Amino acid sequence: VLKIGIGARAVAMGSSFVSVADDATAVFWNPAGIARIQTGVLSINHTSWLADIGYAQATYLFHTRFLPGTIGISARSLYMDEQQVRTVFRPQGEGRSFDAGDMALGVTYGRSLTDKFSAGIGASYLQSSLAAYTGNAVVFDFGTLYNTGYRSLRIGMSIQNIGSDMTFIEDQVKMPTVFRVGMSMNLYESGNQLVLMAGDFSHPPDNSERASWGMEYGFKEFFFLRSGYQFNSDLETFSAGLGFKLAAALNSEARVDYAYTDMGGMPAVHRVSVDFRF
Repeated sequence: VLKIGIGARAVAMGSSFVSVADDATAVFWNPAGIARIQTGVLSINHTSWLADIGYAQATYLFHTRFLPGTIGISARSLYMDEQQVRTVFRPQGEGRSFDAGDMALGVTYGRSLTDKFSAGIGASYLQSSLAAYTGNAVVFDFGTLYNTGYRSLRIGMSIQNIGSDMTFIEDQVKMPTVFRVGMSMNLYESGNQLVLMAGDFSHPPDNSERASWGMEYGFKEFFFLRSGYQFNSDLETFSAGLGFKLAAALNSEARVDYAYTDMGGMPAVHRVSVDFRF
């Protein structure tokens, strides 16, 4: 649950989002990004993962009078249908079932320290379960976001999932701490059209370094096309998607995004996200 990317928009851009981080999914990609969001946001994301596994995530961003900056609360769940208990002697099942999944609850705080620099920090409580066994852990995220002042060039950095090991049954499970750094810039701006390009570099704990690239084309801040590619990834490679932004009511808007991710020889993964800003 800690390693699967959140948000159809971000993933459609090849997961090159650490320096973009301008929507509610910043609680995952770069906590500093929520500091730039001046409205309340409710974001709901769903992923149809491999092997009929589902992944759902929700985030709520809000502001308070007594604390400057932006606060986010989020929940993530990786789940699957109940499975039959099978043994060597009863391979068709023995009439009992079990379930498995992960759940994470988090709180994030981001604040702009200057007009160009913002920082954010997040904490999440993680629970992993398999039948009657459970494991628990607490992890922290930290991120920064910097507007260079050169055109629209932005630089982002984040460290995800810093925490102690989880004890699961009798084994110690290390948290997947990931370091990300990236840059993004508007390559083309003219009238009602905008082209955004972003690139990320990440260092996961259990694999070699990875790079990713992504692009977004926007027309009249209403219709968006996106594509991206992840290099040196075990599964995820090419991704693409689209999105729409609509006025939902007075002083509020809604955005619907979809992403397709090619998984090599495995079935493709589909994501849908809905955001409400008010």
